Amino acid sequence: MTYSPANTIWVLLGAALVFFMQAGFAMCEAGFTRAKNTGNILMKNLMDFCIGTPLYWLLGFGIMFGSGTALFGWIDPFIMGEYELPAGVPLWAFAIFQTVFCATSATIVSGAMAERTKFSAYCIYSAAISLFIYPVSGHWIWGGGWLAEMGFHDFAGSTAVHMVGGVCALIGAKILGPRLGKYGKDGKPKAILGHNLSIAALGVFILWFCWFGFNGASTVAMDSDEAITTAGLVFFNTNLAAALATLVTMIFTWVRYGKPDVSMTFNAALAGLVGITAGCDAVNAFGAAVIGICCGFAVVLSVEFFDKVVKIDDPVGAISVHGVCGCLGTILTGFFSCGYDGVMKGVFYGGGYKFLGVQCLGVLSTIAWTAVIITIVFLLIKKTIGLRADAADETLGLDRSEHGLTTAYAGFAIMPDGSLAEETITPAPVVSEEPADVPHKAKEKAPDAPVYTRVQIICRPGSLESLKAAMNRIGITGMTVTNVMGYGAQKGKPEYYRGTPVDVTLLPKVQVDIVVSKVPVRQVIDTAREVLHTGHIGDGKIFVYDVENVVRVRTGEEGYDALQTDE
Repeated sequence: MTYSPANTIWVLLGAALVFFMQAGFAMCEAGFTRAKNTGNILMKNLMDFCIGTPLYWLLGFGIMFGSGTALFGWIDPFIMGEYELPAGVPLWAFAIFQTVFCATSATIVSGAMAERTKFSAYCIYSAAISLFIYPVSGHWIWGGGWLAEMGFHDFAGSTAVHMVGGVCALIGAKILGPRLGKYGKDGKPKAILGHNLSIAALGVFILWFCWFGFNGASTVAMDSDEAITTAGLVFFNTNLAAALATLVTMIFTWVRYGKPDVSMTFNAALAGLVGITAGCDAVNAFGAAVIGICCGFAVVLSVEFFDKVVKIDDPVGAISVHGVCGCLGTILTGFFSCGYDGVMKGVFYGGGYKFLGVQCLGVLSTIAWTAVIITIVFLLIKKTIGLRADAADETLGLDRSEHGLTTAYAGFAIMPDGSLAEETITPAPVVSEEPADVPHKAKEKAPDAPVYTRVQIICRPGSLESLKAAMNRIGITGMTVTNVMGYGAQKGKPEYYRGTPVDVTLLPKVQVDIVVSKVPVRQVIDTAREVLHTGHIGDGKIFVYDVENVVRVRTGEEGYDALQTDE
């Protein structure tokens, strides 16, 4: 067989980009969940690929691409048989390209079941998806199975990859139940905020970038004018659908919630990418635009439906993004297909309803297969090793309970010194009578002794520089500044997270601590009020405390001398 360097390089480049999607999913899921589960999320995204790769090599590839029957390929351990391959592409180049697609389907599930699933249970059901759930439906669609024979079209996996993952996520999240504290006694959902939108945004951009490999390289050819033209169309449609879905969701949430929702808009970009994946080679730019717009509306309504109506807790919106929009994009291809690339024409382009019927049949049959098998897998896990982490472990965080990891952000937190646990500490002797001179205990002051006062100022972060300048002008000897979160009698500003109101909003504030002696306390208070006052809610508060003494650690100086700036 003569191989095509262009086709082979194109497929291998696509495989590398699709592999890098694992990083995007890891960042998205970690950012949209709480910090105490970050290590667990990252570990699961890594293990999806590492478990799926050998299992797909062992059995999955043969089941999917073997020419056995219309329902099932063949059992071919270690890919030893003969396969019908894309023109000019070697077996192992095609095998690695399909392996990374398999891993993508498995990793979708982790987000919807995040923060309360046992790690051991996760490894088992991830293995089941890669071993036979994804390969069987993949055989129907891409391996010459019965759906492929009928003309079902899913170019790069809206149904085969994303909807399969979304259905597994839906069933798993339903059986697993919501996170602790997600729903109140009245049944209303409570917002559980993700801890790092910056990481989530990075994940979205990584996925968007890698999607050009996911969809583009699915042409598996780059050695002809026709293949190059198709690849260009695929790239353009992929980008257009994602951009319009994002734009629509931003405007829709702005109207619906009063403010454009950040996390929902991030998810909309992925929703548009998922939706266009089925027909990116078969629709024109107008069709891609409509598919993106529909996905932009659908992801918002779907997240609200699962969160508020059926009460399925999906921390990252994976069910809506991958399941709902994967299904929607596949069906819409039946309306907007222009007949490119040998695909049947859709309803709006003179093809009648035959192709639409085939698309709907393919979606429904894939949902049925996936739902039945994954339900059996989840119930077996639940009845044996258990699916859900204990309540105490969930509260503590899966990083610690499942992996012995205190925090995923050790460089950003003050950690206890574990080495002290191994030291032999001699307890202090018990003294029956208090010593005459106890430094930390308040003592009677002489009438002429200096007075030290701590003034604590809570204010907006934007007012800090003006406050610092004003305090330095009146001669304070130093200050301590801390970033804090808090709210007053107004309970913060009302906010929404994916359409769910946040009960109490902790607003970012700055806490400034100043200890004064010679500078009059009233002057500090009046100066601070003058600088901070705007007349609006949230200007801040000032607290005044008595201070017994001040001691400089380095020199041992006490009193006013300890307040002076180090030379």
